[in-house]
Amino acid sequence: MNNYCIIMAGGIGSRFWPLSKDNYPKQFLDILGTGKSFIRSTYERFSPVIPDENFLVVTNKAYKQLVLEHLPMLKPNQVLCEPARRNTAPCIAYAAYHIQSHCKEANIVVTPADHLVTNEVEFQRIIRLGFDFLAKNQNALMTIGIKPSRPETGYGYIQVPKKNAELGMLNEECKEPSSIQHSAFNIQHSAFPGVVKVEMFKEKPNYETALKFVAEGNYFWNSGIFLWTLDGIMQAFRQYLPDMVEVFEKGKNDFGTANEQAFIDTHFVESPNISIDYGVMEKSSNTYTIPADFGWSDIGTWGSLFTHAKKDENGNAKRGKVVSVDNKNTIINIEEGNEAVVEGLEDYLVAYRDHSLLVCKLHDEQQIKVWIEGLK
Repeated sequence: MNNYCIIMAGGIGSRFWPLSKDNYPKQFLDILGTGKSFIRSTYERFSPVIPDENFLVVTNKAYKQLVLEHLPMLKPNQVLCEPARRNTAPCIAYAAYHIQSHCKEANIVVTPADHLVTNEVEFQRIIRLGFDFLAKNQNALMTIGIKPSRPETGYGYIQVPKKNAELGMLNEECKEPSSIQHSAFNIQHSAFPGVVKVEMFKEKPNYETALKFVAEGNYFWNSGIFLWTLDGIMQAFRQYLPDMVEVFEKGKNDFGTANEQAFIDTHFVESPNISIDYGVMEKSSNTYTIPADFGWSDIGTWGSLFTHAKKDENGNAKRGKVVSVDNKNTIINIEEGNEAVVEGLEDYLVAYRDHSLLVCKLHDEQQIKVWIEGLK
């Protein structure tokens, strides 16, 4: 009952324009065609580990009603509304101060609202392992690492000591799902096989560096999923982000009361604009990771969506009422109620929603955020 989940759901997903827009961003869309939005899938992934009353969603106040529509099991006071975007560290601090007003012994997992996980049983095993580790290591800061399947330049990486990076499968006698373990741990004797000390966090690399990381074998993608105790993250905030703590301490008696939102509306903008990775994780010497393989993707770009989408015999991923003629390796996504004929494209992206059309080469998709600034 002390396990809490913070779902960060305040972004607008501009790299998925025109599907994702300010009025209805990516986390509320069913981009993969599963019948569920990203935020609903995120909740269901964690619900076997977290009681309903211990979920918190931090989002923009404009999206509060959308959150409650997609997650009707939550009460309005479980949706925390940021008056402005200040990156992930203030977002997490806001939720941590709120949790502190209800449960000072909380264990917390933090997750973005828009990830894909295909093996949820293994995912839940990893999260439980993290909570078990925290029960014995109260001040540890943890992140979930992902075994890289390609030299990806869009993710940060986690470096672990070389001796810990030999990958293998758990012994069949353990009766556990397949996962990654590390040679420094004896599965028969270690209480926490698979938990590894972090040596260093690495920023998003160029392609040549990413190739090296994958070849080295002791680098893992940083999933952006974190675990810690309330006391552990509060200590880290005080040590590494004292200016941010000073802001939230002004209202420490308002959290969990009717005055909380008024305090946040007035003072949240005073917080520094900084990520939890740069503000805390990269500075701490008490960080650990659980390298895992549970079919993870952040679905952060059209390209990552293309990787997971169903394709026709010519490698095209189509959604909507579409006639495709002589296209190859192309995404065509047309909003319901509209129709399109697309001919003669290879390695392209065609997307239409809400009176907005995008046509571009797939390898130029990183420019979408820049291009749409021109529309504003």
